[in-house]
Amino acid sequence: MIRLMDVSYVRLGTLDLEGASRFAVDYLGLQVSEHRKGAVCFKSDARDHTLCYFEGNPADQAVAFEVRDKQDLDMAASELERLGHAVRGGTESEASSRHVKGFIAFRDPSGNNIELVYQPERSGRRYFGGRDAGVTGFSHVGLCSSDVARDEQFWTSVCNARVSDRIGDAPLLRIDEVHHSIALFPSDRSGIQHINHQVETGDDVMRSYYFLKERGIPITFGPGRHPSSSARFLYFRGPDAMVFEYSSGVKSIADELLYRERQFPFEPKGFCSWGAKPQISQFG
Repeated sequence: MIRLMDVSYVRLGTLDLEGASRFAVDYLGLQVSEHRKGAVCFKSDARDHTLCYFEGNPADQAVAFEVRDKQDLDMAASELERLGHAVRGGTESEASSRHVKGFIAFRDPSGNNIELVYQPERSGRRYFGGRDAGVTGFSHVGLCSSDVARDEQFWTSVCNARVSDRIGDAPLLRIDEVHHSIALFPSDRSGIQHINHQVETGDDVMRSYYFLKERGIPITFGPGRHPSSSARFLYFRGPDAMVFEYSSGVKSIADELLYRERQFPFEPKGFCSWGAKPQISQFG
């Protein structure tokens, strides 16, 4: 079994690197950690970076997960190849640009680009955001899935993810005590469905709601509260139609033996206990 320790970073291609970078700093509230030819990296916590925009096709996206060490990375590569996944080892130059010791890349069953990394760098400098959004760190991703049952099987049997809850057929998967690090949503395309950053308080969620709304940033869902994770949330649209989420107060699941997954309906009340109505097409 491939043991994922944490979700590490996302990489997003963009045709407007300057505009995407400005959004990441001025609106999302991240901090530039590295600006190099054709790419800009951003930090949101103690890690070297958790988001990288690079010049390229906006459909070129990747999510990275951390594994413990080189031995676990090699074991993961062998297991993936045994199951028929084409695995590519990252070059030394590519690993350096990602600020990791080493990595492999492959596609999950829905065609999403996944990277497994070991020894991602931590920064010696604390995160200081481009605006006071209250961001405490990168937390989870939503992934598009052409077959959620098949993909759930991959993440929970090939990897160590566990189902926390379901909204309709869409599973919310944890790899540690945090309620979920991966959410799978039915889709006719591959790619990242949304990117989540945690913020410190519900007040931060509301402050960002007014801040973004006043500046014409499209709000796609919320403010609201997820009945599954208990988090207060806000979804909004960024460059290249990517959806970002702020949330605060996400549930932790400490007792694996006692916890049982729950089922919520794939309709507005399954997504928000306050009554906010999402664009359901956003999640399916």
